[in-house]
Amino acid sequence: MALHSDERPGRPIAKFESMLKTDDVYFFDAEDFEDIIHHYLNNGKVALAKKAIKIGLQQHPDSIQLKLLDIEVLVFQNNLDEAELLLDKLQLLDSSNEEIYIQRANIYSKKDNHEAAINLLYKALELSNNGYDIHSLLGMEYLFMDDFKMAQKSFMKCVEIDDHDYSSLYNVIYCFEFLENFDGAIHYLNEYLDRNPYCEVAWHQLGKQYFEKKMYPEALTAFDFAIISDDTFMGAYFEKGKVLERMGKYLEAIENYETTIEIEDPTSHAYLRIGKCYERLRNHDMAKFYYYQTVHEDPLLDKGWLAITDYYYKRRKYDKAFYYINKALNIDGENPSYWKKCAKINTALKKYDQADYAYKQAVDLGNYELTTWLKWAEVSQLNGDINSAIEILAQGREFFPESARLQYKMAGFQLLANDKINARITLIDALKNDIEKLFLFEEEFPQFADTDWTLNIIADIKRASR
Repeated sequence: MALHSDERPGRPIAKFESMLKTDDVYFFDAEDFEDIIHHYLNNGKVALAKKAIKIGLQQHPDSIQLKLLDIEVLVFQNNLDEAELLLDKLQLLDSSNEEIYIQRANIYSKKDNHEAAINLLYKALELSNNGYDIHSLLGMEYLFMDDFKMAQKSFMKCVEIDDHDYSSLYNVIYCFEFLENFDGAIHYLNEYLDRNPYCEVAWHQLGKQYFEKKMYPEALTAFDFAIISDDTFMGAYFEKGKVLERMGKYLEAIENYETTIEIEDPTSHAYLRIGKCYERLRNHDMAKFYYYQTVHEDPLLDKGWLAITDYYYKRRKYDKAFYYINKALNIDGENPSYWKKCAKINTALKKYDQADYAYKQAVDLGNYELTTWLKWAEVSQLNGDINSAIEILAQGREFFPESARLQYKMAGFQLLANDKINARITLIDALKNDIEKLFLFEEEFPQFADTDWTLNIIADIKRASR
């Protein structure tokens, strides 16, 4: 026996869940079913949403909105072919329904055909009275296509419609940042703040733009206004702390980081920044304390372990540094800078085999810095493998063909390998490149610097340059 919803008190959701627990069947208006389904979808309860759709369509088989919700769930679950068949049927009944085009656009988006999705969304926009949600979807489609200018325009439309749509505001600023148009972001945010002077989110974003442009006093002012607008806004205190750090005001920075800890539960990032401030204040005991607090709070924060590594490395406690760099590598073994740090520590420990391996890992992962090639070559030479050292420097020259420092080192290593022919060619290249840096060769290879062989090459180059 079906009971009308008016016969039982309570909200539609509570009544619907009560119905599921009994053998009774309650009657709901189509709008009630829509509310119930949206509730479950918003809370990630897809199975219950599907039950509501099924019962809803049994009671209201002609409801286009319920059919559209059915299609939305099918698209969400990647049942795209079934969803398209239902859309075809629905379009015959209501060809001017914007939601039909939106769901078709979602299907094309799922298939990575973003241009087709955009065309359908513009068709939906023509049929829409508001268009807010459609502009948001357009923005996301343009982001998928890496068209940041068009994405930005779409999200700007959302903000025009709803000044409090902070998600779209963030996306607008994200596009400015990706395009590295910090001046444009500053202008846009200032215009926005003229309309919404107490928006802490906008002040916070404005401060971040000033920070990127190294306009620290202006950034500080913006973060202060964010805090005035909302004195519990943790992000503003944290960013203000970063600005104060850059300005060398470490005690004030610490105060702001501590405020973030007071507002919410302690965060490893706040502890890490406090530790960095104390280290710059040369309060090493407090720095170490906060670094250990960092990894205690979040053992998976690799930057915390790296901070402890650096702390011990600077104090030449290489065994401890080695222990902690391995903690960082266990968390992020794909980070080339960590491998380079590991190589430097192993070199200090005179573990040249391990240092060689670490430098190779750093290069394989994309660290092509000049110092990496130079130090790796030195390690190979200390390992007694001079030919590998020369080969490493040859690879480095592919990235730094004009580096005199690299050329002088390579010439010296070739002489160590008794390869005078190639050493002569390399030394001539170095002298032609930058004769003023000859001292690098003289300091590192004094045994070759004052020989007739070397002096004759230098004299020839000097004569040729007159």
